[in-house]
Amino acid sequence: MATFNEKKTCNQRMEEFKRFVWNPDTKEFMGRTPGKWVLISLYYAAFYVVMCALFALALFVLLTTTDPYTPTYQDQLKSPGVTIRPEPKDLKISFNISNPKSWQYYVNALQHFLSAYNESVQAKISRNCTPGNYTFQSGYGPDSKYSCQFNREMLKNCSGLEDPTFGYKTGQPCVLIRMNRIINYLPGNGTTPNVTCGVLHAYPESIGDVVFYPENGTYDLSYFPYYGRQPQPNYTNPLVAVKFLTLKRNRHFEIQCKINGPGIISDNPYEKFEGRVIFHLDIQK
Repeated sequence: MATFNEKKTCNQRMEEFKRFVWNPDTKEFMGRTPGKWVLISLYYAAFYVVMCALFALALFVLLTTTDPYTPTYQDQLKSPGVTIRPEPKDLKISFNISNPKSWQYYVNALQHFLSAYNESVQAKISRNCTPGNYTFQSGYGPDSKYSCQFNREMLKNCSGLEDPTFGYKTGQPCVLIRMNRIINYLPGNGTTPNVTCGVLHAYPESIGDVVFYPENGTYDLSYFPYYGRQPQPNYTNPLVAVKFLTLKRNRHFEIQCKINGPGIISDNPYEKFEGRVIFHLDIQK
């Protein structure tokens, strides 16, 4: 006939636990003698010291064999990405001319973004460069490269100085086209790249009259190459402003602005922001 062990009382369990913590017969503390505890402690101490030393050695080799100012490997597009300012949600700019609240956000965003391009700021952190050629620089180390001035005055009627509303009040909005930074990239292969804009899924003339600032919508070569955040911390991206003068009201337009120049790809179907940007513009009245 099967028998069952009697259930241990609470006192019995406490006695067993006390004996596990310290066994006076075998002189063991938690199942090991003091000598064994010393040996296992020394083993783990040596193990972690070796692991830390190997990690430190690997870190030392990495830091001494890589350039802290230029990436060893850049997983980048063949052409720069393009963004716009203001930067609306889902790249949709929609406003009503007669309702200032509908376009004030875009105006505030542009004023804030262009504050870094004020002449007083640029004069302190950048230099006047000779236009028309790349600005190659020598030197090595942090803050070893200077940046070329790009003042918001160069955007003229889209600078926010002549017209604080950037044309949104009159239904002639300004949009800034910005080329993303790529270290050591030389856009245009010696030819000045420029920006053009057109409408998608509509007649080409639907875009109406458009003006660009600077003239012809160009990115001067003197702002390139970009050397990186550490050697060139004061770098400010050159901009191109596009102003839509006669875009039809109460219609939804999908607009593509692209950068043109030798070696610049803007028709990659798998990268919609490579060399171009597509945004929506809806001006209501």
